[in-house]
Amino acid sequence: MTALMIQGTGSNVGKSLLVAGLCRAARLRGLRVLPFKPQNMSNNAAVTADGGEIGRAQALQALACGVEPMVDMNPVLLKPETDIGAQVIVQGRRMGSYKARAYGSLKPQLAAAVMDSFRRLQAQADLVIVEGAGSPAEVNLRRGDIANMGFACAADVPVVLAGDIDRGGVIAQIVGTQAVLEAQDTAMIAGFLINRFRGDPRLFDDGYRLIEARTGWRGFGVVPWFADARLLPAEDALDLAPGGSGAVKVVCLALSRIANFDDLDPLKMEPGLSVQMLMPGQPIPGDADLVIVPGTKSTRGDLAFLRAQGWDGDLLAHHRRGGRVLGICGGYQMLGRSVADPQGIEGEPGVTAGLGLLAVDTVMHPDKRLARVQATHAASGLAVSGYEIHIGVTDGPDRARPFAHVDGRPEGARSADGRVEGSYLHGLFAADAFRAAWLQTLGAAPGGVRYGAAVEMALDRLAAHLEAHLDVDALLALAR
Repeated sequence: MTALMIQGTGSNVGKSLLVAGLCRAARLRGLRVLPFKPQNMSNNAAVTADGGEIGRAQALQALACGVEPMVDMNPVLLKPETDIGAQVIVQGRRMGSYKARAYGSLKPQLAAAVMDSFRRLQAQADLVIVEGAGSPAEVNLRRGDIANMGFACAADVPVVLAGDIDRGGVIAQIVGTQAVLEAQDTAMIAGFLINRFRGDPRLFDDGYRLIEARTGWRGFGVVPWFADARLLPAEDALDLAPGGSGAVKVVCLALSRIANFDDLDPLKMEPGLSVQMLMPGQPIPGDADLVIVPGTKSTRGDLAFLRAQGWDGDLLAHHRRGGRVLGICGGYQMLGRSVADPQGIEGEPGVTAGLGLLAVDTVMHPDKRLARVQATHAASGLAVSGYEIHIGVTDGPDRARPFAHVDGRPEGARSADGRVEGSYLHGLFAADAFRAAWLQTLGAAPGGVRYGAAVEMALDRLAAHLEAHLDVDALLALAR
């Protein structure tokens, strides 16, 4: 019933993978270990066995621990809908949408939920490894904090601070963090580690000793760049990256509120594909074989964003040339004739014209669909495992040609020419047999990739990587 917390000097310094690797290392030592992140901000979510949702990173960390994801692993999840507002998920359930200024008033209620979830996990585990959010150096947010030092102090959990040398200025990151923290927070930090070093780590010996001398904190090691991180689901949209160099070209639109983009991860492993994340301002290439319109946290908002990039015209031209289009979740909704939000759930009430590539219409409803799903692909008869996480009901003539069947019910839609498909199923490409068969319809030779096995192997390699470069025994010994 002990715990250790990894905080970072900033966002996207590798905290999620460090925690995943330490979780796997602790599990391999025979410990019952569980992950925990008090507050997360991400549109990349996972559905738990009990029908709640948590950050995708905590689902990966649960996999590293060899356990099912649980809502208590991430009791507060913020899903940005606009630049100033987010949907607030508490212990797996939608609490509502709030502007950033109003969020502060919720902190006492959220703090209680955080401690409630943490204590439940503690009662089930030998060790809980906690991940911070953003940086404790954001001291302007310290009052009411539930994500970093506020939680560490309340739960009496020792902290190790991770700095990212790849982005530069790691000495200032760590020394500067100590300089701005109050004494009670500084006292919670037991040491630091350096992440993402490229080259010979010994070249940083002088810098490492300088940090130790300036802070008085113990260093727990320097972690070199982990190349196999590309095989693990990314949580942050900053990590969107291309994959593969095969002959069949797949393009995914990087929407402004893109969600659950790890749907693409299995495709990036396929040797017959070249997968490109199309960034804003770039036209859809004329030689694309497949364009994926991914999930989004704001369907109508991202329809406007898509049109602002000129992608609506590009998509129609791509389809006229004989290209294939796949819409997943919010992307499926966009491909239809209209998206109506009469209650203003995702923004101002109203109706937005869709792209018209599928004869379906969507109406937003406040009840969110959260479910793990076992489906059968309509065209091939192959099994598909996935999950649904969306608001809105979609119907129309093209639903007569479903993408799949779930418990005998039609799911998704296909156009009359068969070249445009839409589905609410996230994670569908993780099913190896289905993925291979579906890619053959694009002209891609199956690569024999076993996606789940590849992820497990990458987690084992991550744990071994940390064991080789960190004093893992000393880190775990800090837990109390």
